[in-house]
Order: sequence, then structure tokens, then C-alpha cells
Amino acid sequence: MTARPTGRVDLAAGLRAVGLGAGDTVLVHCSLSRIGPVAGGPATLLAAMRDVLGEAGTIVVPTQTAFNSITSPAFRAATAGLSTRQAARVEAGIPPFHPERSPAEGMGVLAEHVRRQPGAVRSGHPQTSFAALGPAAARLTAVHDLDCHLGERSPLGALYAADALILLLGVDYAACTAFHLAEYRLPHPAARRPYRCYVLDSSGRRARRDFLALDLDDSDFPRIGAALERRPVVRRGALGGGTCRVVRMRTAVDFAGRWMRRHRAGQ
Repeated sequence: MTARPTGRVDLAAGLRAVGLGAGDTVLVHCSLSRIGPVAGGPATLLAAMRDVLGEAGTIVVPTQTAFNSITSPAFRAATAGLSTRQAARVEAGIPPFHPERSPAEGMGVLAEHVRRQPGAVRSGHPQTSFAALGPAAARLTAVHDLDCHLGERSPLGALYAADALILLLGVDYAACTAFHLAEYRLPHPAARRPYRCYVLDSSGRRARRDFLALDLDDSDFPRIGAALERRPVVRRGALGGGTCRVVRMRTAVDFAGRWMRRHRAGQ
């Protein structure tokens, strides 16, 4: 039997039940398909979130463009087995990033829906941008340095300072980008490696950008999340046919840092 689509009122009730409230700032990772059918799709889910957060609340979503990097898994998969000349043609076809025009890649329909909303503001990183909607949107996305994908000088640093909430909707901790902030704070951070991406510059031309940044590692994020869930700091609930989790960002990042220092080699 096909599940009955979940509506706006039930979604709002589920979000309140896991601790969201008026005025909160929330970093959202979402797989709408894992929540089950939602009447009206991402527009209804966003409306339910705004019902709960009110006019003073701010929603932040990852709007990454992973293909815009010759070292990304997406690019490597697309060029696997190609000759140097063929790979160069693929690289030449990478669309230049523009914060107001470039669609998010692989971040889910909710993230793309938020990005396209009137009044949404997006950070300027050509690979790991975030979009935000609400009164704190401009402040949270104002700083995103090229050599700092997901560190202090990115919206994650601003979200930590704001003591935001993390909301995982239908996804597990493998999707929790906030854990990357803990990587930057390790006593011995990962080595820096080269990155290359393409942007639309102020003259409207496609421009190449080369830089060095940390070689980030999310392979142990599920283990960190499982350990975090054993503490009484994560609120879980049902939303539609899926699971949602809420945890304070400072709590999650600080815990991840302690876990990494104990379990990662070289710390």
C-alpha cells in the first residue's frame, strides 16, 4: 500500500517534537526521498520549517558544486580511463561557478529549492558553498575563503559561533558537514593539497583558480555519529516515513574533535 503523503501541519509538528523552535538557526541536511512522500515536495517541507522557526529563524543548507574540481571524486569518476587530452576536454567543460546561478550538485531537492528562493543568500566558494534564508542569512554566508572549504573562515565557522542546530532529515552522519570543522581544529590537521576550480569573474569570463587547502576525510563520520548518539545530546524523531535528528552544532563539533584526537592517527 502506498504511504499517505505527509503534509505541512504534520511536518511542522514532527520538527517541533525534536526540538526546533521559533528563532532557531538550523543547518539542514536532507534526503526528501527517504522521508517518504511529501504533499507538495520541498516547497511544503520548507514551509513547515518556516512555520516552526518563524520570521526570526534562519535555514542554512549545503549547496556544493563538487564537479567543479579536477581532484573531486565526481571529476575523477567522469574522467576515469580517459587520455590526458580527453580529460582536458572534460575539464574545459566545467561550468564556472556563480553563486546566484550555479545549481547545487547532489545536495538534494530541498537544498536546491532553498537556494532558489527569493531572499536566499549564498556563500561564494566555488566548491563548498552554503545557501541561507532568513534574517541571519547574509551574516552567516558573508565569509567563505577559497582556501577554507569547511573551516573557521566558512559558514560553518559562523554557524558554530551562532550556536546553530544541525538537522539531519532522512540522512545519517555521513552527510554531517559540521564534523569537517573539527578537522580544521585538530592539533595536527591534515596536509594541504592542490585544488583547481573555475569561477565566473567580475568581467563575466570563465577564470581558473588554483589553491592549497586541507585534504579532508569524512570516512569515519558514521563512526563519530554512532558514538555521539550514545550520548543524551541528540534528539531523534519520526518525520513522515523517515528519521530526523537534531543536535547542537557546538556539541557535535566539539565531540567530533575529541573523537578524532583519540582515534585518528597522528593526533
